[in-house]
Amino acid sequence: MKIFDSSLNSGHTDHLIDLAIAEDVGSGDITTNHLPDPSAQGRGEIVAKEPVVIAGLEIAKRVFEKFEPDVDFKSNYKDGDAVDAKEVVAEISGSMGMLLTGERTALNFLQRLSGIATNVRSYVEELKDAKIRLVDTRKTVPGWRVLDKYAVRIGGAYNHRMGLYDGVLIKDNHIEAFGGIASAVEYIRKQVSHLIKIEIETSDLNEVNQALDAGADVIMLDNMDLEEISSAVDLINGRAVVEVSGRVSKGDLKGLAKTGVDIVSVGALIHGAVFVDISMRIKSYSS
Repeated sequence: MKIFDSSLNSGHTDHLIDLAIAEDVGSGDITTNHLPDPSAQGRGEIVAKEPVVIAGLEIAKRVFEKFEPDVDFKSNYKDGDAVDAKEVVAEISGSMGMLLTGERTALNFLQRLSGIATNVRSYVEELKDAKIRLVDTRKTVPGWRVLDKYAVRIGGAYNHRMGLYDGVLIKDNHIEAFGGIASAVEYIRKQVSHLIKIEIETSDLNEVNQALDAGADVIMLDNMDLEEISSAVDLINGRAVVEVSGRVSKGDLKGLAKTGVDIVSVGALIHGAVFVDISMRIKSYSS
């Protein structure tokens, strides 16, 4: 797996890093700026304090580059690697001013993204070799979607649509607004490209039948129990891709895999993740 994903190499990601630095540094780091010599050279070691799936190494590097473009950032790991507790994830060499001022912002990116990747990996391991695709949702931190969804991929799962612009998903409120499933599909099908698939959210077998009659490409089974899901899969019988969503827990995955569904979307891949424990030790070359 690559250390970096091209989707992150964008102005949006760079702007997010700038925002994070501005938020933390403000008008200046009044502690570090009063060092006798902020330009004195030092070395920082980023250390995993618990087992993690690392994600965000290139972003952490970019944070330090904002302060010192020629910073020496080295790692024997790449995003997606499992790292044991007490392992040195990366080494950074440069001025003490750069190391001290950039430390927290770099760690915030690493801890959050690695937290998501680690959480996702635990879900993926529950599925093992099951022929089912585990995907995320749009329940992301505002402004962080590209990063949050990147971490999902690093953890071994997949992305659902990135936003409202790259996929048609007709949910319950849309059905109400359009006046029914058939009307919603008819109106939208006339407007969008033939290359765009249409997904319908359903809550019972009656709505599944309506979605089939309307010619939905993907049918989402929302908040159904295993018995209903199995019945829906039999009813659909390969005529549409079947997605399951709604309060899916890690413990549900093995049972869902046996029903024959194609996709399981889990918002908790992202919103259920926590910061993992990663710290940074800094030493001056003069000490």
